[in-house]
Amino acid sequence: MDNSEQYLTVTALTQYIKRKFDVDPYLGHVYLTGEISNFRLRPNAHQYFSLKDDKAKISAIMFKSAFSKVKFKPEEGMKVRVKGRISLYEQTGAYQIYVESMEPDGLGALYLAFEQLKKKLQKLGVFDMPKKPIPQFPKKIAIVTSESGAVIHDIMTTVSRRFPIVQLVLFPAQVQGDSAAATIVERLKQINDIGDFDTIIIGRGGGSIEDLWPFNEEIVAEVIVNSKIPVISSVGHETDTTIADLVADLRAATPTAAAELATPVLRDILQYIQDLNARMLVAQNKLLDDYRKQVKNYSENVFLQHPERIYEVYLQKVDNYKTRLMQVTTNHLNRMKEQLWNSENQLVSVSPRDQINKYNTRLSNDVQTMTLKVNRLINTQRNYYSKQVAALDSLSPLKTLSRGYAIATDASGKLLKQASDYKVDEKLNLRVLNGTVEVVTKNISEENDG
Repeated sequence: MDNSEQYLTVTALTQYIKRKFDVDPYLGHVYLTGEISNFRLRPNAHQYFSLKDDKAKISAIMFKSAFSKVKFKPEEGMKVRVKGRISLYEQTGAYQIYVESMEPDGLGALYLAFEQLKKKLQKLGVFDMPKKPIPQFPKKIAIVTSESGAVIHDIMTTVSRRFPIVQLVLFPAQVQGDSAAATIVERLKQINDIGDFDTIIIGRGGGSIEDLWPFNEEIVAEVIVNSKIPVISSVGHETDTTIADLVADLRAATPTAAAELATPVLRDILQYIQDLNARMLVAQNKLLDDYRKQVKNYSENVFLQHPERIYEVYLQKVDNYKTRLMQVTTNHLNRMKEQLWNSENQLVSVSPRDQINKYNTRLSNDVQTMTLKVNRLINTQRNYYSKQVAALDSLSPLKTLSRGYAIATDASGKLLKQASDYKVDEKLNLRVLNGTVEVVTKNISEENDG
């Protein structure tokens, strides 16, 4: 009897078990605590890791959409609390938890994220970067805050009281909620693109860490650090500290304090200018009095009353120097003349003219003697050369050819001297006096030497 219908395929069994997991109400909402293991951050992607304790381990997956809501950065070995559902992955037959949310176990997620970002920026040296100075007398101040909050009202009231000549420009932004950080970044970039502001004030009122969280976002910190315009941060109350406060060029405890740090007191400036004006007048009068005294002293000076006396002493010195110069110059010229005459007499006494004439005569005689000898040698060599040419001509093969003789060579140019060098019916070349004759050998007869 065939019992094959009782057997299940692996796929069918896996699907059955998976359905058991999916329909179980206890496995649809599971809360776990455990230690993160096998975690490697995958930017902008799904995250795969494990959760374990001392005796067990479970595979976990957190999809990109859920992981983007995690405020802190998970790390290997970190103890966390997760919420999710248990299901079966059919291809491997392994069960795993699909994590929907995650928070640190024993430490708030936002506080942990704050500490992680603070540590990261500190490691990059952001907090040690030089701060941009706040202009002392600003003309335009940009304010990034909510248009409906009390922050803008406090800043406007403070500025109008202290320094009403400055222009305030509000760039409204969301300061709370998920999209607040992006709005703040957009406004700060817009202000920098405009570029004609002296100072930027960014702030909001107090609240919980969740309310202030947009000012702890890394994108907000980055745009504040890169701002070409100095930024004053006034977020929350004096006890609240955000990442924006740490990276800003100046931190104010409250929006009112930010307005005071950004502007001087006009009355104080005017009073300071008046004090400077009074001090300048006093200093100017004192300087004029000093000059008047100097002019009076100069006018009473004997040499200034009789300026010709100043030059009398110098004129006498010039005459003395002139006399001494003439005397020294005359003595020097006399010495040079005497030396010149002595040199001329010495040259006359040792004049080489006689020797030159004697050598010229000897040279002329030597030239005549050498010419005779050279001509005699040339004639001797010419006669010898003529004799040698005549001897060579008598031995020349051409001379022999002129007497009716010929020179025989084979086709390769080899000289044929004896009868044994010839072959019957072989073509030969005969070199005669004025050309070459080609002949064919018909008969060869040898003569005995004895």
